[in-house]
Amino acid sequence: MKKPLIIFIISALIGLGLGYLVFDVIGSDDSEPEVAVNDTNTPKPAEEETDTTGDSVAASDDNILQAKGCLGCHAVNGLNLEGGATGPDLTQSFNNVEGKHGKPLAEFLKEPTSAVMSSVISGNPLTDEEIEQIVQELQKAAE
Repeated sequence: MKKPLIIFIISALIGLGLGYLVFDVIGSDDSEPEVAVNDTNTPKPAEEETDTTGDSVAASDDNILQAKGCLGCHAVNGLNLEGGATGPDLTQSFNNVEGKHGKPLAEFLKEPTSAVMSSVISGNPLTDEEIEQIVQELQKAAE
């Protein structure tokens, strides 16, 4: 009697695990990639940002999005920042994250609900000050 029960429990756990993979990870309708790689050995080209006069200026490491590696996967067209094409454009993320992930942008950056961003953030956690800077930049992009 014990052996069939153990086999049933193990089969149920395997089935639930596969169901999670198929429906949550593989079948998710997130526009984010399944795997994000941050290659720190590859030099990044200078990014552009619009200053208050409307001219394009090179984004340097003092730009929080560049410094934290966001532009490795994401572009921010609202700030004229070119970036990677792997992740979605972040121009409207200030407005859209809460509807998509159920929490405001600052909370999402503390504890992401997407599998990809969760692994990226856990490998390189953001301080409260960095989160505030990112939120301010993305709020400017959305305006």
